[in-house]
Amino acid sequence: MAHEEHLGDDQPVNDVPAGQADDASQGDAASAPGAEGTPSAPGPEGEDLTVDDILGAEQTEAAAGADADAAEGDEENPYLEDLRRLTAEYANYRKRTEANVELDKQRAKASVVLQLLSVLDDLDRAEQHGDLEEGSAFATIAQKLRASLERLGVESFGEKGEPFDPQVHEAIAQVPVPGTEQHTVLDVVERGYRIGDVELRPAKVAVAVGADG
Repeated sequence: MAHEEHLGDDQPVNDVPAGQADDASQGDAASAPGAEGTPSAPGPEGEDLTVDDILGAEQTEAAAGADADAAEGDEENPYLEDLRRLTAEYANYRKRTEANVELDKQRAKASVVLQLLSVLDDLDRAEQHGDLEEGSAFATIAQKLRASLERLGVESFGEKGEPFDPQVHEAIAQVPVPGTEQHTVLDVVERGYRIGDVELRPAKVAVAVGADG
């Protein structure tokens, strides 16, 4: 009996029963800083960012430098230069195409109006001889025909007294006139006509030229 009591007295002081040891470990884990379940201190990482906060944030020097490098890279990018060149070429091509379409329309109108030029010449001769009396049925028809052709874009040219221009005038006669220093249109035999850039025919004129002496 004395021997059993001696063994109880020699039990190490640091030994703790199993149940008590588990309770102690849980207490230490709960008190450790940063342990799970312990609320962290408020800081920028814990705050919720809004769209206004992001848009209103100041750009850092590193970000500004990156933007500048990207801009310089775009200027030196050969593909960007090719894109600009192709865009300019397409714009020129589109302008030429539109101009050609308009020219084709004018030529189509010209092919029809050419058949009516002889009628216009007859109206001019009749007017010169006084056959187009104002208010007469013949004069009314002539006025309507000329107005219709004007709406199609038909323009007449060639007037007495204007300087002679071989680009738009066809000289069918030259008349010496004393005191004439510059060749001028003395008389218009047939008017010239054009539609836009398409010339239907030049004006046939008599040209006044200087006389010797």
